[in-house]
Amino acid sequence: MADMQVHPRKLIVIITEAALEPLLVKDVLHLGAHGYTLSDVRGGGRHGARDAAWEGARNIRMEVICDEQVAGAIAEHVRAEYSAHYATTIFTADIGVLRPEKF
Repeated sequence: MADMQVHPRKLIVIITEAALEPLLVKDVLHLGAHGYTLSDVRGGGRHGARDAAWEGARNIRMEVICDEQVAGAIAEHVRAEYSAHYATTIFTADIGVLRPEKF
């Protein structure tokens, strides 16, 4: 098997209230992301469970693969604009991609 050439990128993950979905989509694209993946998710933590039993209790998980500069801009924007008023978790991870032109 030939050696794979892996290119470094950042994965930024935002878990937050579903009401923010349209704003986040607009924000991440405006800040330089080439795309994103969205999932409906459930979970629990320090502030209780979010089980999607009603529309106001729905959460989403947005994943964006991008370069470090874009990931930093997205993380800071979401923290500054939404974290004070919405249940929001943001984290990043170093990853490698095979097709860097996509990200």
